[in-house]
Amino acid sequence: MSFTFSAITEQKVSPTTVQSGSITAAYLEQTHKKLLLLAILLGATVVTAVYAISQGAYEIPVSDVLRALMGRAEGPTRVVISNIRMPRIVAAAVSGWGLSLSGLAIQSLLKNPLGSPSTLGISHGGAFGAALAIVVFGAQFLLVTVFAFLGAMGATIVILILAKLKRLSPEAVILAGVALSALFASATILTQFMATETQLARIVFWTFGDVARSNWREIGFLTVTVFLATIFLTAQRWNLNALSSGEEEAKGLGVSVERIRVVGMVTATLVAALATAFHGVIAFMGLIAPHVARRLVGDDHRLLIPFSAVLGALLLLLADTLGRLLIGSGALPVGVITSFLGAPMFLYLLIRGYR
Repeated sequence: MSFTFSAITEQKVSPTTVQSGSITAAYLEQTHKKLLLLAILLGATVVTAVYAISQGAYEIPVSDVLRALMGRAEGPTRVVISNIRMPRIVAAAVSGWGLSLSGLAIQSLLKNPLGSPSTLGISHGGAFGAALAIVVFGAQFLLVTVFAFLGAMGATIVILILAKLKRLSPEAVILAGVALSALFASATILTQFMATETQLARIVFWTFGDVARSNWREIGFLTVTVFLATIFLTAQRWNLNALSSGEEEAKGLGVSVERIRVVGMVTATLVAALATAFHGVIAFMGLIAPHVARRLVGDDHRLLIPFSAVLGALLLLLADTLGRLLIGSGALPVGVITSFLGAPMFLYLLIRGYR
């Protein structure tokens, strides 16, 4: 009798237990695959960086690059790598990392899949601020950075006010961003008209978007800012997941939507403004990398944040390396490459209705 009762009990409980175990096992397997993919992308970024260091007018064998990274290189090789190649490579990786996270934050906070620093006028606002500082106050490091930040913040404030007061749809927000981009671009051209030859050369640098003139002071300042922004977004990952379900649902879960939106937009704008102030307008990078990451891991910000950061660094590093290989002298700005990549991506998202 006890054997029969045990068999019946086992027959009733076993299917549920097996099903639950199967779901858990499948979830863990998918998570392990995504983490493995993240490790592969990190490895690809490192390999691309080593290859990019070896390429240029003065070619360096990969073995010499590895020795230089370990501090064993001497002579011209050490000078070229430490003073010319490494700042450019690190600047490309950090800028791609920051712009990608900036675009991800804007898309998540505004619930707008087409949002990015370039499509909302933030990058062009920063470029206008930098141009104004160059012409009026000279190319001082602090003033250019402050004015670039103020120009980018101006665009952000306009977008937030329109979205709040007029309750604009995602399509209307993008149109407002395009209008702001055109306005700031026209203002930048007017500033160029009033600039001297030296000032004009500096302004053109911002509008092209280039990482070739980076120095370690600017790279360090941008790296610290991007790192702090990454910590903030990672700390808000659960709130961003809740916000992706809608404002009312997020508020019902206890999320302070307005506070997170304002602080998050300021953080994203600061990163985009600094990247623009140091390296010019690098268009569409904040649009491309987050959407590629979503294709790989979905909308869970626990994985979406690190994937977007790594993909942004990898894609911008690849774009800069491609520009150097196509021209040879490194004269093709990285902003040109990202524009060619980003414009088709923007049109693709519009055509498919960005569902």
